[in-house]
Amino acid sequence: MFNFMEIYVTHSRSFDYKNHLYFPIRRSHINQEHKIILPHEESDEPFNSKSIITGGSLSLLVAEVSFKSTAQGVELGWADISKVPIALFYRPDSNPSNALRKVSSLFVPYSNDRELIEGMESVIRQIS
Repeated sequence: MFNFMEIYVTHSRSFDYKNHLYFPIRRSHINQEHKIILPHEESDEPFNSKSIITGGSLSLLVAEVSFKSTAQGVELGWADISKVPIALFYRPDSNPSNALRKVSSLFVPYSNDRELIEGMESVIRQIS
């Protein structure tokens, strides 16, 4: 059994994140065992993530980095400065920025929902 974690998921809005990121996470057992924060689950309005990321209770920031996003870069900077562990998930056919290596060495490729969840499980085990 893992320690309970508060996990924030950041992503670009340049893809169907509700079906390809939120849905698999919500239907997984990870959702039952941890507090998962999905910033645009209920609204497409801007989400005030700074207090969540810098507030001291966040255990992990999961970043889907297959698509570039300036706002996501800001969130990654807050997490890095706040010493929140960052895991970078990407599709193998994408080209994530090399600058991401400055905030994390945890790069996790995934091709489907199963690999996404297995990757998250692996990261949770590593940082528990």
